[in-house]
Amino acid sequence: MKFALHWPHTLASRLWLIFLAGLLLAQALTFGAQYYERYQSTKTAMLGNFEHDTATSIAILDRLPAPERLEWTKRLQRRNYDYLLREHDSGIPLASNDLAAIAAQSLEANLGRDYDLTFVQIPGPREHFQAQLHLADGSPVTIDVRPSVRPLSPWLPFVLFGQLMLMIACTWLAVRIATRPLSRLAEAVENLDPNAHPVHLDENGPREVAYAARAFNTMQARIAGYLKERMQLLAAISHDLQTPITRMKLRAEFMVDSVEKDKLGSDLYEIEHLVREGVAYARSVHGAAEASCRINLDSFLDSLVFDYQDTGHEVSLRGKNGAVIETRPHALRRIMVNLVDNALKYAGNAEVEIAGNASAGVSISVLDRGPGISEDVLAEVTKPFYRVESSRNRNTGGTGLGLAIALQLAVAIGGSLSLRNREGGGLCVTLNLGSNP
Repeated sequence: MKFALHWPHTLASRLWLIFLAGLLLAQALTFGAQYYERYQSTKTAMLGNFEHDTATSIAILDRLPAPERLEWTKRLQRRNYDYLLREHDSGIPLASNDLAAIAAQSLEANLGRDYDLTFVQIPGPREHFQAQLHLADGSPVTIDVRPSVRPLSPWLPFVLFGQLMLMIACTWLAVRIATRPLSRLAEAVENLDPNAHPVHLDENGPREVAYAARAFNTMQARIAGYLKERMQLLAAISHDLQTPITRMKLRAEFMVDSVEKDKLGSDLYEIEHLVREGVAYARSVHGAAEASCRINLDSFLDSLVFDYQDTGHEVSLRGKNGAVIETRPHALRRIMVNLVDNALKYAGNAEVEIAGNASAGVSISVLDRGPGISEDVLAEVTKPFYRVESSRNRNTGGTGLGLAIALQLAVAIGGSLSLRNREGGGLCVTLNLGSNP
């Protein structure tokens, strides 16, 4: 089975991985070099002291009377070796490739000129070796050697661990400083809405961060300027077109009644309606600029439905729940008017239904029993100027902007719009509004 190593997806995790791997490697190399250097230094110092100390101790024991030697062996005892006034223990031949062999060679070089040395290795939980010699009076002396080198002080690993923790903390701070401006920039881009209050990024900090923030603020201002320019252009076009359209309508009124006159009037009405809808779509982008306020949703929809009923349209409301929500009422009314008009246009009637509550979020559905929309184009009808040719076409007076405007305004007020075909025929358009803060 093969295991694939995946590179982390976030910049912070990648920087963490690189810094952490580098720190661990550098710390391991530092520890290894320091350990080796201290090991060599300690070994050299130990062997040097061992040579001089054993030579001095054997000389002292050789010159002392036999009854006094036992007392002196206690004084001459060291941490790694001591002196026994007896024959060596039974053991095995000394190995030639470890610290014991080096210590034995040091003894041989120091004492071998004056004494005959015999070396044996004593196996056990802690292996050690013994060197036996005979003093001038023939008494045996065994040097029991337990070679060990402690290149590190007991506190040094804790110091190295603390140093590693300090470097990890500094790495975390560096990664945070490096990625936090990027996260703020990504969040600002994600929430970019030139029609609402712009999110002005702080242009202080390191040069690169300040430059990116300044570039984003400039871009945001340019986008807002482009949208404002577009609105002004569309408003100017609408205003300029109204005058020739009005003149053409007046001239058409003086024409003799005929089929051609009716067709011309219909075309002029369609042009006028298309201009108004185009400007409305452009203005729907700015739905978020309207001030929010709290409204009673039941009363709001009652008023809307009564207005339709007063004009003779078959519109009903069901599912009242008394929810009080905070929203932009003019944008919400335009959404509902577009959805209800759409249902009336293609089905002749509309049902408005409320579901949910203010704390969990409410949804408002507009249902009809019209021809519905084919499933393969259901996601396309909210695009500007898109019309379903089979049933929803220009003959009904549609411009293909009603649902597009509703969707644009739904997003502007923090909601969403979804469409589905009903069982038994017809369309259900649902406006989902988030929970009330």
